[in-house]
Amino acid sequence: MSKLEELIQELCPDGVETFPLEECCNILDKKRKPVTKNSREKGEYPYYGANGVQDYVSDYIFNGKFVLVGEDGSVITKSGTPVVTWAEGKIWVNNHAHVIEEKSGTMLRYLYFYIQTIDVTSLIHGNIPKLTGRDFRSLKIALPPLEIQREIVSILDNFTELTAELTAELTARKTQYTYYRDKLLANSYKGEIKQLEECCDSIADGDHQAPPKADSGVPFITISDIDERHEINLNVTKYVPDEYYNRLADKRRPQKGDVLYTVVGSYGIPVYISENKRFVFQRHIAILRPNNAVIDSRYLYHAMNGTAFHRQADLAAKGAAQKTIGLASLAKMTVPVPPLDVQNRIVNVLDNFEKICSDLNIGLPAEIEARQKQYEYYRDKLLTFAETGNTILNGTERNGTERNGTERNGTERNGTEL
Repeated sequence: MSKLEELIQELCPDGVETFPLEECCNILDKKRKPVTKNSREKGEYPYYGANGVQDYVSDYIFNGKFVLVGEDGSVITKSGTPVVTWAEGKIWVNNHAHVIEEKSGTMLRYLYFYIQTIDVTSLIHGNIPKLTGRDFRSLKIALPPLEIQREIVSILDNFTELTAELTAELTARKTQYTYYRDKLLANSYKGEIKQLEECCDSIADGDHQAPPKADSGVPFITISDIDERHEINLNVTKYVPDEYYNRLADKRRPQKGDVLYTVVGSYGIPVYISENKRFVFQRHIAILRPNNAVIDSRYLYHAMNGTAFHRQADLAAKGAAQKTIGLASLAKMTVPVPPLDVQNRIVNVLDNFEKICSDLNIGLPAEIEARQKQYEYYRDKLLTFAETGNTILNGTERNGTERNGTERNGTERNGTEL
C-alpha cells in the first residue's frame, strides 16, 4: 500500500468533503488593475493576463505566491479545463485573470493542481469566452486533510520538475538552432537582398467576406489552428462548401510550396505548405506563392522565420488594439536571396536541425510529451476522490472491490495490503 493510500485510509476512509472555491482560498480579483499597452512603462516585473505573462512593467501590485486562472479570452484548454498559471514574486495582473492566494487549511499548490482537473465547458459563455467571477468562486473543490494535500503536491511536483528540466534543455536547443539559422542566413548572400514582391508570383490574403458555413466540405482554418511547430491542424470543426472553394481566385487556394504568414493579431508566423490539401483561411493570414526560378519555397519559409525578418514584421505591424501587417507592407519586406544551390544547402541544414528540435516523434519533444501525458494521468487519478458518504475512490470501492463488483487483486481493505 502506498503512503497516499495509507493516509486516505487513516484520515478520510469515508470520503472527502467538497467546498466552493471561495471557501478554500482568498480571492484577490478586486486588487487587479489593467493597463493598456501604450500606458505601460517597461520594467522587470511580469505583467500577467489570462494565459500567462503578457509583458514586463516597472511596478507591481502583488507580492507573494498566487494561482491565476483565465477569466476572459484564453480561458479554456482543449480538454475543457481552465487555463491555470502559477505566479511568484512581485507581479502585476490585469483583469483577464482571476487571482487567488493561500488560506489556512488549504495548500495553494494543491489548488493549482486541482483546478486543472475541473471541466468548465458548461460555464464558458459569450463571443469572448468568459469564466465569470460568480462561476469561478463556486467551483467545487474536493478538500482532503492537509497531510494528504502535501503528499499529492509532492508527487505532482516531482512530475512537473522532470518536465521542466527537459523543457529547459529543449529551449536551449531551440536557442542554438535560432543562432545558427540566423548565422547561415546572414552569411549566405553577399549583399543580394530582395523584396518579397520580387521573389513571389503572388501575395494575397484570405477572403475579406465571411465565408458560408457547411457541416462538411472544405476545412476553414484560423490562426488558432496553427500550432507551435508552424503546422496547420486540419481537424477543424468549421467548413465551407466546395462551391465556395472552387470560386476562389487561384492565388487564394493553397498548393504545395506556398508559404502562409499570419498578419493580424498573432502576426509573424510562417507556415510551409508541404502537400496539396484543400482548405481555406481567414483574411488574418497571407499566402505567398514563391517564384521558384528566384527562390526555393522552403528557403523562403526559413528566411521568414529568421530574427531579421521578425524585426521587420515588428516595424511593419500597425494598430493599437490588434496589430496588423498590411499586404503592401509585407510585399516590401526583404529576405537574403543567394543562388539556388546555396539556398538548397541551407534548407538541408536547417530542416535537419528543425526536425531534431521540433519533431514530436523523436528526441526531447517526444519525451516531454510523454512526461506531460504521464503527469496529467496521475494528476487526474490522484485528485479524484469519493465524496463524503460515497464509497467510491478512483473507481474502486472502499472494501477493495471494483465498481463492477469484482475484488481488486483478490484482496479486501480489511488491513491486508492490496
